[in-house]
Amino acid sequence: MSTLTDIVIEYQYNDIVQNAQDITFDCSDAMFAGMSGLMSGIIDTFFVDIPKTGKLTKLTDDVIDTLVKKVAKLSGWNPASDKEDNIASAIGYFERNFKINYDHRNSVDVNGTFKMTTINHHIKSLGHSPDPIGLFFSILDQFTNTASFISDGKLIRIDTSSSSLRLQGDNFIAKLFSGFVNWIGHIFSDMAGSSGSRGNGGRGTGIPIPFMNLFQFLNIGEFQVGKHLNDFATVMVKVFQEGYDFRHGIAMTIPVLFNELMIRALYVIKRHFQYGIPWDECLPTMKSKIFRWMLLIGTGAMCLIDSIDVAIRSGGNAVLIFLRMNLIAWIRFIYLIIKELYIFVKPIIQTLWKHVKNWIKNEVFTAFEKQKIEEFYTRINNYQVKLDEEFKLFYDHLLAEHRASMLYIQMVSDAQTPIDSINKSVFLAKHYGVNDTNIMHNADDVRKKIFGGKA
Repeated sequence: MSTLTDIVIEYQYNDIVQNAQDITFDCSDAMFAGMSGLMSGIIDTFFVDIPKTGKLTKLTDDVIDTLVKKVAKLSGWNPASDKEDNIASAIGYFERNFKINYDHRNSVDVNGTFKMTTINHHIKSLGHSPDPIGLFFSILDQFTNTASFISDGKLIRIDTSSSSLRLQGDNFIAKLFSGFVNWIGHIFSDMAGSSGSRGNGGRGTGIPIPFMNLFQFLNIGEFQVGKHLNDFATVMVKVFQEGYDFRHGIAMTIPVLFNELMIRALYVIKRHFQYGIPWDECLPTMKSKIFRWMLLIGTGAMCLIDSIDVAIRSGGNAVLIFLRMNLIAWIRFIYLIIKELYIFVKPIIQTLWKHVKNWIKNEVFTAFEKQKIEEFYTRINNYQVKLDEEFKLFYDHLLAEHRASMLYIQMVSDAQTPIDSINKSVFLAKHYGVNDTNIMHNADDVRKKIFGGKA
């Protein structure tokens, strides 16, 4: 019987054994991971900063602009020579050619059902989210002539049957493909902001970070924003309005990736040079407890620097707190914690479940029920044995046929003369049941087949 102490001991030493060496987590692993996390946190603080001002955010803005223009050209955008580098023109092309029925811009467009403006409709509209949820609601809205929004913690569906926009295609598959293309095209039309805002020299309101829309369901709590108190959903909408969009999300990902790459490189280098493990056996994997702990420490150190930056420069304003927070790093950190807890808790749950099953078997079931359960499992095992036997016979038969076929094919290939090759081909065709009238028995049959009877 496993005890909690046994499970803890097993978890402590449960790691990949490489080259039969007992490699354990030590201070140098923690130090390297911590240094990587601190460097990544500094990069995040000084180069990501807040939207619109951070150097890395400006870099990702330019990258997205370039991407939108390239995809627009691939999609058919043919600008004039003086417009080839004009992002507003590229966006305008997408806006004209990938219109959708759920692109409501403000409260007037939804008949005052809920509050919405041009700078937050992308986060309120589920179809504008660049993730599986956004794709699902985009397809759903296009098929059902509705528009799906989140506001005040509720899902709101707006009837758009009066719209002239309809899915193209004569069948379900064609319409489904059309809906998907519309979603992709419209995502690109909003990714770098609208043509109007970019044409006037602004940054524009992009699309939300994947799954960021779902924060609006959390209309809970009270957070200080200036002189007012806002719930969490309202705060996140205001954060998005300040430029905390997909482009800024990519910028936040850069220091997280830097941290991951640094830790992976340090993990590999240390194992190779300290323990003499071959390079191909040093590759990091989540099965390695040491690697997981290094990621946990490194990401934790990065989040610590992020927390200090937020505490110093936010001034207690909830919007500034989230604007300065690296959401990607925190999500990664939480994921690593949950994964480690799962690895630790899993054997405990399995042990408890085993005890529960034994208790049910011994204390709950009657003797008659136990007998019937045993008979059931006996029948299942017998069926499994029979299935295994039948599968083995089928496999052996199939393998024998395959080997015979290969021998016949080899026989034809080994023919020394054209006549011998034709004779063996005829034999092979008859073996596989080809109708005699369809078999070419000699050179004359071949010529007749090719030239229509002419020699």
